Amino acid sequence: MDLFDKCFSFTRADDVKKLGLYPYFHPIQENEGPVVRVDGREMIMAGSNNYLGLTAHPEVKEAAAKAIEKYGTGCSGSRYLTGTLDLHIELEERLAKFLGYEAVLLFSTGYQTSLGTISALVTKGEYVISDKENHACIVNGCVLAKGGFAEFVRYKHNDMDDLEKVLDSLPEGPSKFIVTDGVFSVTGEIVALPKLVEVAKRYGARVLVDDAHAIGVIGKGGRGTVSHYDLTSDSADLVMGTFSKTFASLGGFVAGPERVINYLKHFSPAIIFSASPTPASCAATLKALDILEREPELVAKLIRNADKMRKGFTELGFNIYPSPTAIVPVIVGDVDKAFQFWRQLFDYGIFVNTFIPPGVPPNMSMMRTSYMATHKDEHLDKILEVFAKVGKNLGLIK
Repeated sequence: MDLFDKCFSFTRADDVKKLGLYPYFHPIQENEGPVVRVDGREMIMAGSNNYLGLTAHPEVKEAAAKAIEKYGTGCSGSRYLTGTLDLHIELEERLAKFLGYEAVLLFSTGYQTSLGTISALVTKGEYVISDKENHACIVNGCVLAKGGFAEFVRYKHNDMDDLEKVLDSLPEGPSKFIVTDGVFSVTGEIVALPKLVEVAKRYGARVLVDDAHAIGVIGKGGRGTVSHYDLTSDSADLVMGTFSKTFASLGGFVAGPERVINYLKHFSPAIIFSASPTPASCAATLKALDILEREPELVAKLIRNADKMRKGFTELGFNIYPSPTAIVPVIVGDVDKAFQFWRQLFDYGIFVNTFIPPGVPPNMSMMRTSYMATHKDEHLDKILEVFAKVGKNLGLIK
């Protein structure tokens, strides 16, 4: 059999495109945050992870432009060699202080952060233990560690009793590393971190929390899951994050003890063999952090908007996940109906994300909506109005 046979036999996407229901890879022509231009017309964005709406903030755009003027468009080298700028050091120090950790290490993407951290820390004979609904970047980081002969096991989603059973079944000697999302990206649920930490300490396991969807969203001033539960930074040994959401840029980071960060600098292939984050990315992130620290009320505004939508969808009769974060999933059911729902929303000027299996369980296809601090009530009311219309059209609500 030829390697490419599976590529030529994959026609599902083409079939959906022919029906005019394909919801992916639609190019955005202009982006002002809550409003975007697609196919030459304005649409309300209800699916972005631009949680504080800072990608269109004039200060953020100006900071990125000035960084290009000063440093050029790229670093042309890894952090390990010629790719470290004073901007990288400044951002690492600022983030460490903001989160209350000793040190931070930057990666070029959030996805790469997971791969580069997990695979470098968990090696032959050691155990990495992952929530079954962790993001794909965590799963692939664990798989990469397994390829280096580490042991990879999983526990039931956000089930700390099952986590304890898993840990209890493992041999006592080898090191153990528990990895979890802080806010789960599909449902918006928050990990039961206090219980997880309690179980981890009982079994001598270290903990890594991926706060990609938590920083700038929950916790004091948007400081993430540890802060949300009023825990101290030694509760979660390491915290990962990304710049592609709250921080309106591109890149990722891991925060933790200085000795651990120093080890990663010298042993993570994702650092040693990748070009470093661009000057514009770092400068935009720094300015977004400035704004977050200066205007913590943006976090409250974001949650107010998401809460309004949770209440509105529930009152309309939709089935939603009741999370307390910026993510508000509206359950549609089967795949075909989800594609139809997306198409009608799109035609009415609402841009959302369609999640289908295997990204979600069977018969749990959804419109995964998410909100920004910069959404106005007029935007949110329009989204609810259109959802009500489409929901009735498709028989999902009365």
